Amino acid sequence: MQANKQTIGILQPSYLPWLGFFEQMARVDLFVFYDDVQYTKNDWRNRNRIKTPHGVKWLTVPVLTSGQFGSRIMDIEIDGTKDWKRDHLGTIKFTYNKAPYFDAYFSSLEKIIENAGDKLCDLNIELILFLAASLGIKTKFLRASSLAIPTMEKNQRLIEICHRLGADSFYEGAAGADYIDELLFAKEGIKITFQNYQHPVYNQMHGAFVSHLSVIDLLFNEGPKSLNLILGK
Repeated sequence: MQANKQTIGILQPSYLPWLGFFEQMARVDLFVFYDDVQYTKNDWRNRNRIKTPHGVKWLTVPVLTSGQFGSRIMDIEIDGTKDWKRDHLGTIKFTYNKAPYFDAYFSSLEKIIENAGDKLCDLNIELILFLAASLGIKTKFLRASSLAIPTMEKNQRLIEICHRLGADSFYEGAAGADYIDELLFAKEGIKITFQNYQHPVYNQMHGAFVSHLSVIDLLFNEGPKSLNLILGK
């Protein structure tokens, strides 16, 4: 690999993401928040799952989407008329207050959620950066919107981001295999590796193990061991 080349990852910012999100982030040199593509309803952008004493529960941030078809992720606003902050923080505290590492992370998480502004994307990114730092991830970050890529065709847009950032290697999620044109990327000198994430089993509260929860479930239960568990070490 040339000295000025690097591996990048590109993902849409989600609310309190799952473990695989951070595995992608940890394995690249530069991570791009894909904030300027179309928002998708009923997706991971504004919700995620935790495991309570009463079973798996969704934490959903209410957003204003009426008349917003085609809006970019970065433009989606939180519905400030709903009392979601108290609900989320109360549920998290009730669920994890006896977890081994609850006190190490909750107050910072609480402050970010309590101070959430109007934009979902800003909240998601602030939470992700806090969670990444808590895990010990050192990857550099930027927003795709800062690059002002003109084309919206999926493959060409990703290729242009890679070129702009001097990347010759692209670490893509497993779902990307459904639309990525590997030959096109190869012609542009970009190697693609698709994620094949093996979810770890870790110490967890409230009964039988459940996978694919928000990463906060792992952090509150495993603390400093979390990143090694995410990376399969």
